[in-house]
Amino acid sequence: MIRAVIYARVSTAEQAEEGYSIDAQIDTVRKRIELDGKQVISNYIDRGISGKSMEKRLQLQQLLKDAKEKKFDEVWVWKTNRLARNHLDLLKIVEELNKSNVNFKSCSEHFDTTTPQGRLMMNVLASIGEFERETIVDNVKMGMKQRARLGKWNGGQVLGYISAKSNKDDTKTRLEVVEEEAFTVREIFKLYSEGRGLKSLTNHINKLGYKSKKGNMFSINAVKEILMNPIYIGKIRYNRRENWSEKRRKGTNKNPIIVDGEHDAIITMDLWEKVQKLYSQRSHKPNRVYSGSYPLTGLLKCPACGSSMVAGRVKKKHKDGSYVIHRYYHCGAWRNKGTAACRSNGVKADEVEQFVFNKVQSSLVNESVLRDIVNNLNEKRKRTIKPLEEQLQQMERDIGGYDNKKNKWFELFEDGMITKEDLSKRLGSISEDIETKRKHKESIQEKLRLNNSDPIEFQVVKNLMNNLNDIIRNANHDQKKTILNLVVDKILLSKDRKIESIILHFDGKSKNQILGKKEDGSSTEDPSSFNFTLVL
Repeated sequence: MIRAVIYARVSTAEQAEEGYSIDAQIDTVRKRIELDGKQVISNYIDRGISGKSMEKRLQLQQLLKDAKEKKFDEVWVWKTNRLARNHLDLLKIVEELNKSNVNFKSCSEHFDTTTPQGRLMMNVLASIGEFERETIVDNVKMGMKQRARLGKWNGGQVLGYISAKSNKDDTKTRLEVVEEEAFTVREIFKLYSEGRGLKSLTNHINKLGYKSKKGNMFSINAVKEILMNPIYIGKIRYNRRENWSEKRRKGTNKNPIIVDGEHDAIITMDLWEKVQKLYSQRSHKPNRVYSGSYPLTGLLKCPACGSSMVAGRVKKKHKDGSYVIHRYYHCGAWRNKGTAACRSNGVKADEVEQFVFNKVQSSLVNESVLRDIVNNLNEKRKRTIKPLEEQLQQMERDIGGYDNKKNKWFELFEDGMITKEDLSKRLGSISEDIETKRKHKESIQEKLRLNNSDPIEFQVVKNLMNNLNDIIRNANHDQKKTILNLVVDKILLSKDRKIESIILHFDGKSKNQILGKKEDGSSTEDPSSFNFTLVL
């Protein structure tokens, strides 16, 4: 009998939509598979996860791994877009399944990927689906821009206001002032207008205990965003960023929509104009030029609070009037939020960088040390993998056992032994237990993915380390920073600000870059097939 598995997915936005629920997908697909005389042996479910990318879908990654191990013959979905929304991702997934001699089937779209005609039909349907989704996105964006032009709020969180349902249309929102938060906003504008700089202002309000919308301390950038936001004078600003998911901050729109809004202002126009004038004057001051380089920025961790350490410098004047600049790494929380968050905990950059480079290089070139590291690593992986595999098998047995429990309660209900209310209560309890087990199962699968049971070969690691050593020895500051950020997970400091440990993490991407292999995007190699951590 052909062994089939079902892949189901819902994104957060689709959870409540009719026909998209996990149970509906599984039930529909299972009936179709059984109608074809095939056996359903397992379900792979990604809950509340967008189909836009493959990386965050742990169950999809597990499915592809199990396909390589020949655990099933067919993969079924309710619709093609459950497997992938992106046409290119869909083709990659189907190609990888084909290489493992696993067929791909859609319950709602009839095609056979084992034939040229079927593959053509799948491509056509996927292209049409992608076109429809992009059209819907464009229409939604157009509608939101039009709402913004009319001064209406498109949703989101902003300090000083709360989004409330409109009385006329419960599907739309409007802004209402939250007086407690509005007081914080007024204080920020007032203090800046009185001459306080961004860092001094941030430190001051954090010490006084003011909190951001999410209840956190303020950062310098958060305070700046408040001072520059015209929402506080009753304006609506929209489309400041374009294509955020792809371009992030690089997608700044020079001509955003700024119009009068329907909400009440929190500060006066006079105070707004005074603050904007002050900021404009201060921002035009020439920056101090210093050609320092900080390759360990973000990698060093503060020994007090664990935040990333950032670049800093101290300028000292000699008796002859000349100046010398000393480079330091300081706590990022202290730099951005002030002494209310942490202390400076500075370490001299020259000393810590030299120690890190020497430690990494000495470990990389010492064959006996490296061999001990690899042997210990493989032993640890063996000790880690076996109990995880046993836990995973137990979780699968437990989850499978709940189906029998459900059937028993249904039988009792049909025999009139229990009421409908009792049945509902029991099924609800079972569903909660299944959800707990499912989350535990996914956690175990993620640990297994990051701890491949195959031993790491010493020669492979040796070649990798030799290349890495050459790069560090011959690279300039920028190249060193790039390669260190690629392989160094973090560098921990002790309470006396000495290097405690350097944690290196290697995966397929860092391996290819260090060995000089170019990635053309066509590889379907499991990213976990080369994945390990070294602690120096």
